[in-house]
Amino acid sequence: MKKARVIALAGAAMMTLTAMAAKFSVDNIEPPHWWTGMADATLQLQVHGADVRAAVPTVDYPGVTIDSVARLDGSPNWQYIYLKISPQAKPGTFTITWKDGRNKVTRKYELRPRTMKSGAQGFSSDDVLYMIMPDRFADGDPSNNDGVGMNFPVKADRSIVNGRHGGDLKGIAEHLDFIDSLGVTAVWLNPVLENDMPEGSYHGYATTNYYRVDPRLGSNADYKALTDSLHARGIKVVMDMIFNHSGSEHPWAKDMPSKDWINNGGEYMQTNHKLMSLSDPYGSDYDRNMTRDGWFVREMPDLNQLNPHLMRYLTQNSIFWVEEVGIDAIRMDTYPYADGKAMARWVSDVEREYPNFTIVGECWFAEPAVEAQWQRGAAIPAEGFDSNLPVVMDFPFMLKSQALKNFTEETTEWAGGLFNLYSHFAMDNIYADPQRLLRFLDNHDTDRFILTEPDSLDSWKQAVTMLLTVPGIPQLYYGTELLMSGDRKPGDGNVRRDVPGGFPGDTHNEFTRAGRSDKQNEAYDFMSRLLQWRKTNEAVRRGTMKHFAPNNGVYVYTRYLKDAVEDIPVVVIMNGTSQPRTIDTSRYEEIITPGSVWEDVLTGETVTPVPEDEAPTLTLRPRAVMVLEPALIMAPAE
Repeated sequence: MKKARVIALAGAAMMTLTAMAAKFSVDNIEPPHWWTGMADATLQLQVHGADVRAAVPTVDYPGVTIDSVARLDGSPNWQYIYLKISPQAKPGTFTITWKDGRNKVTRKYELRPRTMKSGAQGFSSDDVLYMIMPDRFADGDPSNNDGVGMNFPVKADRSIVNGRHGGDLKGIAEHLDFIDSLGVTAVWLNPVLENDMPEGSYHGYATTNYYRVDPRLGSNADYKALTDSLHARGIKVVMDMIFNHSGSEHPWAKDMPSKDWINNGGEYMQTNHKLMSLSDPYGSDYDRNMTRDGWFVREMPDLNQLNPHLMRYLTQNSIFWVEEVGIDAIRMDTYPYADGKAMARWVSDVEREYPNFTIVGECWFAEPAVEAQWQRGAAIPAEGFDSNLPVVMDFPFMLKSQALKNFTEETTEWAGGLFNLYSHFAMDNIYADPQRLLRFLDNHDTDRFILTEPDSLDSWKQAVTMLLTVPGIPQLYYGTELLMSGDRKPGDGNVRRDVPGGFPGDTHNEFTRAGRSDKQNEAYDFMSRLLQWRKTNEAVRRGTMKHFAPNNGVYVYTRYLKDAVEDIPVVVIMNGTSQPRTIDTSRYEEIITPGSVWEDVLTGETVTPVPEDEAPTLTLRPRAVMVLEPALIMAPAE
């Protein structure tokens, strides 16, 4: 009896140990909720919890079935459930039940009615994007500056140039009058998602939670409220996303769902940043692999978009933020560093849900011939297949404008600032769609367009005028209208400065006219006048361009509508030299009818560039810029 009792007790102990070993948990499900009526009937649920991989899920809800369950070869703490949601499925909450042996876990999951089926406006050459780094724009809620509740509650400290300063979504919301009065039609925010990193990652490019706005910027509800407020003013919202990498504190980096979830098996390997290797006809596999699979920096593990479960997760995350918040477009960071074919499919997946949506990719190349290869419909696609990317960023234009040192170089017939830009625009025919180029003078990754505040705004005005009047989609970097200056030599933070007046304790407020200098008000007024006028002129927004090779330092171009019944063209004239120039305007008769009267949009003055009864000449002061449209001549009263 004793022996039998011992054996029985041992067997019971073994069963108890087995039952204990089989216990599992479900701690998190992403996406946190979804919608009915989506074009894609498949929904992936990423399930995280201790030893959840082997558990068997079931669902009992009309119109919702489990199609498959993916149990990957990495950590046992992840599971991927693929649901089929039929068109007949109704909004509501259902229960997911997991079982593993005697253990059972249940969780509720919500399906909501779709809200954005006809939304997501996208952007086009009708728009002007205004780029804001939330941490540096304005601090509307100082109570969130300490990051309480985060793993790394890095406090805001404005004395640290490259640290977190405390700007947030509420701060942006409090200054919508400033943004609106400037005249921009879309706001691009640098990434707003959680960056719970040891150094704070104020810039937002090291995501640690793809479904949560960083608490130091606000909440998901704050993001939705800001988007709604911008939409109420007719201003679109562009969300900055990063598929190439996450932050090193993301759970994936510490507990990989599969062995190939992060490139190089999760071990740090620095990218060579040799993007040219991807389209190089002679490029080695080694260089291509190092470019694409290497990590951007040690703190940003390189994600493997070839893993279908990871790519599905990222695609759904894009769609989630469109539906959840109502964003109109996505700016995709480091676009060529991610797998090209996976990204092309992602674009199609998003556009299937939102046909009017716009995606612009950061493709940083110095030459238009290479940049053009990354736009949808390229004659010579970068990697031998169509990237499917609708809009590319015109980095060659930015680099030319940066190298010109604010147009201070003299322009001759064959060299110099304006001639170089004339040559740049002369290459637009290599793009599948030049109107879908995002053109800019600077952004958060470059030196400011002006390195120090200039004595005169003449060159600055030429640069801004060109940006807002050539074909394409203009993008402005916050602070340009306030003459923010600086380079990256002390660090990127030096070109991502706080807007004075946006933070507690500021001694003056540049969001107000009274708080700005006379020169700042001159800049703001100039830019605002151009932006507000641009909204009213279809030729400058959508028209084609004809330009004349710079002559005697003067550059002339026109924007006009090819098929308009009542075409109102725009003519831009720039003197690219520091000397007065008198030009023979008869060479421009194909765009300016002799004797026609024009109004300078910038000054309101009238001018007859090509007189009928006298010598067709026009004298321009140094660095002059004119934006002309036909004057409306009122008939005399009878």
